[in-house]
Amino acid sequence: MIKEFEKLTSAEIELMHKAPVLVSILIAGADGKIDNKEVNRAISLAEAKQKQSRSSLMTFYTEVGTDFEDKIRIVIQSLPSKVDKRTIEISTTLSQLESIFKKLDKQFAKEFYTSLREIATEIAESSGGLLGMKTIGDEEALLVNLPMIKDPATF
Repeated sequence: MIKEFEKLTSAEIELMHKAPVLVSILIAGADGKIDNKEVNRAISLAEAKQKQSRSSLMTFYTEVGTDFEDKIRIVIQSLPSKVDKRTIEISTTLSQLESIFKKLDKQFAKEFYTSLREIATEIAESSGGLLGMKTIGDEEALLVNLPMIKDPATF
């Protein structure tokens, strides 16, 4: 188990593990369709974060990155297919991270939050804009800053 998670319940640990998957799906599906380009970008991000994360997150992403493609596809199947309902469900779930962040070391919580925002931005840029390159679409722009998750630097 990750040292920073010692104070968390099993449900809270599960949500922490699920958060990168949920963020990926939230942003990828913001425009109403989750395309393979976005799923593949999420998978490659999970793999990259295993090697390039801040040291405190490396262990976390090694755990999360295992079978990430399977995890993301399973979670997609468990969520509503309509974008509005899916967005509400994911947003509600992600908003629960605030109480978990308060139990974590502040530096770890801030790095985790930053990491989730990086994932959101990378996925939003993966298929938006002119020729699908480095531009965030209107739907993604509303969610890319993850407004449903309170920045742990503020508490």
